[in-house]
Amino acid sequence: MEKINQKLTGSKKNTVSRLIIGFWLILAFLPLRDALGQMSIISDEETEQYLAKVIRPIFQTAGIPFNRNKIYIVNDNSLNAFVGDGNNLFIHAGTLLKADNTDQISGVLAHETGHILGGHILRQKIKNQSMQEASLASLVLAGAAAAASGRGDVAVAVMLGSQSSLLSNYMAYRVEEERSADDAAVKLLYKRQTSPQGLLQFMKKIQKQNALNGIEESDYFRTHPVTSERVRFLEQAVKQSPYHQDHSLDNEFQRIKAKLYGFLQEPAQTFRRYPPSDTSIAARYAQAIAYFKQLNFGKALRMIDALSAEEPDNPYFYELKAQIYMEQGNLKAAKEAYGKVLKLRPDAALLQVDWAQAALAVSPSPAELKNIIAVLNRSLQQRPSAMGWLLLSQAYDQNGQTAYAEYAAAEYSLRIGAADIAKRQAENAQRKNPPSALRLKLDDLLRRIKNTYPDLNEIKQPRKRG
Repeated sequence: MEKINQKLTGSKKNTVSRLIIGFWLILAFLPLRDALGQMSIISDEETEQYLAKVIRPIFQTAGIPFNRNKIYIVNDNSLNAFVGDGNNLFIHAGTLLKADNTDQISGVLAHETGHILGGHILRQKIKNQSMQEASLASLVLAGAAAAASGRGDVAVAVMLGSQSSLLSNYMAYRVEEERSADDAAVKLLYKRQTSPQGLLQFMKKIQKQNALNGIEESDYFRTHPVTSERVRFLEQAVKQSPYHQDHSLDNEFQRIKAKLYGFLQEPAQTFRRYPPSDTSIAARYAQAIAYFKQLNFGKALRMIDALSAEEPDNPYFYELKAQIYMEQGNLKAAKEAYGKVLKLRPDAALLQVDWAQAALAVSPSPAELKNIIAVLNRSLQQRPSAMGWLLLSQAYDQNGQTAYAEYAAAEYSLRIGAADIAKRQAENAQRKNPPSALRLKLDDLLRRIKNTYPDLNEIKQPRKRG
């Protein structure tokens, strides 16, 4: 069962806060590599493709370059979304599961785009640095007070007073940024000729969730403050808008919502949410996944076959079918199913990796190995991934290209944080007298290791032979 859930999700690490408050403070200033290490990230082609359709036009309207690889789905059930360094956009699975329609998702993403337009990430980093310096000053002041009085409680009082003032000022600053992002979101949606109704609806969802969780909307502890003032602003924006809600992606949204629900919830919960009496495509999709998680492969396959008969050009039904075959150990059938997926979505990097995994497991011929290597290289150019590098290493090894296999293995090791192993593998590859193109890649890899992990032993470049 764990293997099935890991098919959709990434790292099992998940220290992401369950509360809406405080979350932004924890992660916003971390480098992307460290921030991702704090979260469990969901990788799913269908969901990411949907989000790209929603966010791309918003970014285009805002004049922001769009990169689909900078969209991350966080495996967390809370209502939240945020932006980080480099315009990386994070959206919680709970936001997708609890939204009612695409307009609500669009509103949330427009709000986060407003933070990018406002330059809030850089400003927050500067503000955070000043807070750290002020906190250090308060520590010095507290120590001096304690030394002068000989009482530890005086130091505590000084610290609490200083920290309270700092946090109060910081939160007031954050409130202003949220208002600014709301205003930018409304303007972006107007330019898209879309009503801000979805953003208003979702804001009220967060307000209700905060009330259920006992979170007070004071002016003190909050990072995405949902106040009556902000709700009133959006209500006025909706009244003034001449535009209507856009429902063109709602069917697609309901499907990815059902898919996420099926994979992330227990089967019993899925069947309560999507009972057999619900015969919509989204419901049957979720039901098939629930049967899959129950290891009722026959029932799951029959449901997927029925869905594929209705929509023969839907690649994601074949993808689920391939996953079921992989879980069964029917590797040949899995490879064939993934082959159908790639015919429908030939440039989907995540699906290319899945196909390669199945293809490598069925004793490929030399010609097939060459094709697998080509497909994996295309996938990694589009979207680098640890699994892609691992499979590429295996493919090169099976093909007798040991230097290339060591290089790909080193890239894999670096991506999972095993820099010392990556360094050894890269140096091993260099000792195999690789061709000049590969040697350049190895030199670059070793430089990246040295720059990212300066505490490792000094890298010694092996002598060139001949």
